[in-house]
Amino acid sequence: MPLSEHEQRQLEQIEQALYADYPKLAQAVRSRDPRVHYKRRMLEAAAGFVVGIGVLLAGVIYRQHFFPWIAVGGFVVMLACAMWALNSWRHMGGGQSGRGVAGRGAAGRGTGRGRGQARRGRSSGQTFMERMEERWRRRQEGER
Repeated sequence: MPLSEHEQRQLEQIEQALYADYPKLAQAVRSRDPRVHYKRRMLEAAAGFVVGIGVLLAGVIYRQHFFPWIAVGGFVVMLACAMWALNSWRHMGGGQSGRGVAGRGAAGRGTGRGRGQARRGRSSGQTFMERMEERWRRRQEGER
């Protein structure tokens, strides 16, 4: 659910106050962004993939002392690094495979029409947190 303009301004003010009052904490929080972690993992996986290519080629090039297990090992390293990079890419949000909240059907969370929702007439797509956020928003608007 997107934030309203008022909520975005409040969030920006909170962020600025945090940066001004606690710069070390703000830097630590900023560096713990999960996307940074997954980007680093993708770079490490790419480097491992290149190393795997080198090991594979080394196993194939040295035909006098051809050790097939060296070439197979290089291939396994390449495969593992490719899987690692793909997994990190999906965690960053790059791979939307339809398995998210909107893609869940009968196998996932269900249709969202539980006993309480059907009785109270709530929309079928709202989760518990969305209902709580809506209640909080209504409460905040009512106090002003």
